[in-house]
Parts: sequence; C-alpha cells; structure tokens
Amino acid sequence: MRLYVNIDHVATVRQARRTDEPDPVRAAVLVELAGAQGITIHLREDRRHIQDRDVRLLMETVRSGVNFELATFPDILDMACELKPMQATLVPEKREEVTTEGGLDLSNEATRARNGEALDRLARAGIRTSLFIDPDPEAIRAAADMGADAVEIHTGAYANARGHERTEQLHRLREAAVTAREAGLAVHAGHGLTYENVMAVAAIPQIEELNIGHSIVSRALFTGLGEAVREMATLIRRARDVR
Repeated sequence: MRLYVNIDHVATVRQARRTDEPDPVRAAVLVELAGAQGITIHLREDRRHIQDRDVRLLMETVRSGVNFELATFPDILDMACELKPMQATLVPEKREEVTTEGGLDLSNEATRARNGEALDRLARAGIRTSLFIDPDPEAIRAAADMGADAVEIHTGAYANARGHERTEQLHRLREAAVTAREAGLAVHAGHGLTYENVMAVAAIPQIEELNIGHSIVSRALFTGLGEAVREMATLIRRARDVR
C-alpha cells in the first residue's frame, strides 16, 4: 500500500494571500522525509492552488514520484507530456466546484473520446496513466477498454455516508476494486479519506495506493506535517496487518 500525499491545500493557504508561503515544494520535502511514497498535485485550469512554477520545481525536487492530476486542457496536457511525471491521473473539472465532485463520466461519448485521446498522448510520452472514476462497474470496464494503466476509485460517497449507508458504500468500493483488478487495472483510491475512515478502505486487498490530502494538511496545523503523515501511514499499515 502506497500513501501519496496531495499537497494542493498547502498551496491553497499560500494563494489566499498571493504570497510565497507556505511553499508546497518545502511541504513535499517534509512529506517524503516522513515516509510517504509519493506526492500528488492537481494543476487546475483556474490555477486556484498549484501553479505552473510549483509543478516544475516539484518535478525537479521530488525523489519518490509525482502523481500529476489534470483535466484535458491543452496547455496542462502539454506540460505533463513535457515534464513526464511518474503518473498522470485524468480527472473531471468544473470551475464552480470547490473540489472534485465525482469521477469521470465515461458513459458520455464526448468525455470518453477526449480522455481517450489524452491517455494515448500521455502513454506515448512514457507516462503511467490513471483515470479518476466512481466505483461503477461500467466505468471500470470503460477504463480498461481505453487502455489506462490504473483507476483511482472516488471514495467521496463512502466518506460522506453514515451508518448503514456507509456500509453499503464500502461494499461498492470492495466490489469495484475486485472488478478493476480482474480487468487488469492497478487500483488506487482517494477523496475525502480521513484519520477516522481510512482503515476500512486501506484494508481492501486490491487497493495498492491511497491519495490523501486535505485531512493530512488539516492535521498538520496541530501536529506538524511530518507527524501528520506518519500518523496516517501508521493507520494504513495497521489496517493491512489486521486484514
């Protein structure tokens, strides 16, 4: 199980004042020193947090690996193909949303065609590819047909659910993970995962990577970033040991 830490929200704090701190590049160094296996960033069209300069500096300094989240905007796709991160994850994006609200709608012909072209271009550049999708069997089969190397399963519905509904959503995640692995895809997961809800997801054997950001950055305000990463990594290891 790999823990990739999304440092977008470090940049969110910086952009609130349009200044030079806190620096997401420095945050990435601390995250790696604390034992995370990779860094996740999302360069959005509106540049609301991560900036182009951040991406270039992170590509030069991150030692573990960068998971570059992006939508299919030409300038951002051009940057990904130029810089060649270890992995590129295609995600949906709307200007009006606070954060990504769901997975790619691969039942939509235009969305599927646009993302399929982006997948092909990224693959030709030698970049490992992933699609951010809901825990839906049809979306998983579509991702496999499109030639993605992996899927990142959107865990938001599980994270937001309570009681019996959370149990049902966890079952959906488990079934999706099995379906994805059987389709030959690597299985990642993320969105809304916290110190309180991560263990059940981390215990799903087919999932090999978790992308977690907001909860870790929030905890870091009280404990420091290194300790926040170590606490999350401990919970993930404990979940695997219990399983």
